[in-house]
Amino acid sequence: MATIVIMPKQGLMMEEGTITSWLKKEGEAVTAGEPLFEMETDKLTITMDAEASGTLLKILHPEGDVVPITQPIAVLGEPGEDVSALVGGDAAPAQAAAPAEAAPAPASEAPAPAVERAPGERVFSSPRARLRAEENGVDIAAVPGSGPDGLVIERDVNAYMANRPAVTPLAANIAKAQGVDLSGVTGSGSNGKIKVFDLPSGSPAAAPAAQEAPAAVQQSRGTRTEKMSGMRKAISRNMLASKETNAQTNHRIKVDMTAAIALRKQYKDLGIKISYNDIIVRACAKALADMPIVNASVEGDSILYHDYVNVGTAVSVPGGLIVPVIKDADIIGLSSIAARSAALIEKAREGRLTDADYHGGTFTVSSLGMFDLDDFVAIINPPESAILAVGKIAKTPVVITDEEGEDAIVIKSMCALCLSYDHRIIDGAEAAKFLQKVKNYLQNPVLLI
Repeated sequence: MATIVIMPKQGLMMEEGTITSWLKKEGEAVTAGEPLFEMETDKLTITMDAEASGTLLKILHPEGDVVPITQPIAVLGEPGEDVSALVGGDAAPAQAAAPAEAAPAPASEAPAPAVERAPGERVFSSPRARLRAEENGVDIAAVPGSGPDGLVIERDVNAYMANRPAVTPLAANIAKAQGVDLSGVTGSGSNGKIKVFDLPSGSPAAAPAAQEAPAAVQQSRGTRTEKMSGMRKAISRNMLASKETNAQTNHRIKVDMTAAIALRKQYKDLGIKISYNDIIVRACAKALADMPIVNASVEGDSILYHDYVNVGTAVSVPGGLIVPVIKDADIIGLSSIAARSAALIEKAREGRLTDADYHGGTFTVSSLGMFDLDDFVAIINPPESAILAVGKIAKTPVVITDEEGEDAIVIKSMCALCLSYDHRIIDGAEAAKFLQKVKNYLQNPVLLI
């Protein structure tokens, strides 16, 4: 009995995944529990194990394909087993179970419908086929269609790309504009890839320079296209949704971190590693417990007040940003926050976070002081209603007034904080009070212990 392998759902918010690597080839034996493929979600890359044993009979989606959750991606079964009834649609050859319908236009025998189309005739294609063509610089009008009434589907685009020579996106666009047939062009790039200078006309802008100094300018300099990763697409969607939905504005305040620095040194002397970010997370957690409205979120016309305080900490990872969440940050101690934070950061950078590690946040702290930024404005992480941007701690001249009313200039370790908040539920005065509370906790860190 054949088994369908589907794109698994890893997390409540996951809608699609990208297949980054198949660890088995078609025809190879697969044992239940051994790694079968690697996939990238909006947050991390995961190695998925086979749920059944058998032979990998068919890979329906190659590496690089973005597949909606629960959609078939491969078929396991016995060697030689007929699975044609299971692999229909864009990702597989026409179904053998319906020869009468498939016979008019088998992909291997069709006489290339694109050639037969009249100039300017409309080309009908599926959405996935158009997306695939756009991503790879393919002229959809040149692709023979094997679907009903000559409809171009995804497998037609894949077959067309497999038979055409490799070509850079810039060369493909120029060839299309100039009507150049790439089948007769020899590429000078790696593995025979066609570049701009391989075209009969070359690059109009670069040709004169090539004659003067051919050794220095043989490589074309243009643009390149790189597909967004699942993580980058998720960041794009979330940030755009945040700006479109939230009435975002911000307040700023400067904090004297002298006492916080002393507290961190005391912990260090005791052999306990505490970061400045841990201290700030603890201060925010205390302030959030004091002011529930900043810890709340909007749902339609209602305000959701959370009894828990879960603070996310933005972590930069290759290809994007991830926000693991420290749960119950208001009721655990500073050393516990430090331990949980260190563990989450390590898991994030190794791609081992689970769904529970990065969901459920009620507030986020984003620190970029390590990049020498004085201050910055962060975008709210939906569905939260506020985020605190933390700049660097820097020694700064500050004017103070003594008990006798005399002014003096002293050097203090100052840090700029910027609170971005959703003005739909958080008023300016409340945002200011929240920042004052955070400042008070940081300048009197004994209150955090």
